[in-house]
Amino acid sequence: MAHARISANLPPDIDPTKAPIAFGKRALPKLNEELGSPDLLTQQRALMALCDLVHDPENVYQAIEVGFLDNLKTLLLHHDSAVRQKTTQILYIMAVHNVGREGLIQNEFISALTELLDDPVDICRKNTHQIFGVMAKLPQGKIVKWAW
Repeated sequence: MAHARISANLPPDIDPTKAPIAFGKRALPKLNEELGSPDLLTQQRALMALCDLVHDPENVYQAIEVGFLDNLKTLLLHHDSAVRQKTTQILYIMAVHNVGREGLIQNEFISALTELLDDPVDICRKNTHQIFGVMAKLPQGKIVKWAW
């Protein structure tokens, strides 16, 4: 007689470090809710999933419309270094796209990012410098002079 065995291992196609993503127009609003969660693991998983989604300029536009930038601005000062690192990585990827640069400038991210220039984590400082480098260029490649 055959016996059923249930494995304790996850299926090979499931990544436990990423949040499950909803389909269609509900994906980004759900991730935005998870970023505001008090649970650290939920925030980290949402940041990992968002990092994959913001490579598409359409998702960057939708993320700005949904209101991700407010949550990301607060996560820049998070006590967990992994959250700060993924947040700066997401902002860098968003800044590569023109719509992302405009969103960061309109939401006054420059002053929020300057606080990370002295961050104790190397990758956070590196990502912050890369964000400033990308934001300092217009789409045409001309350098913008910031009036600080």
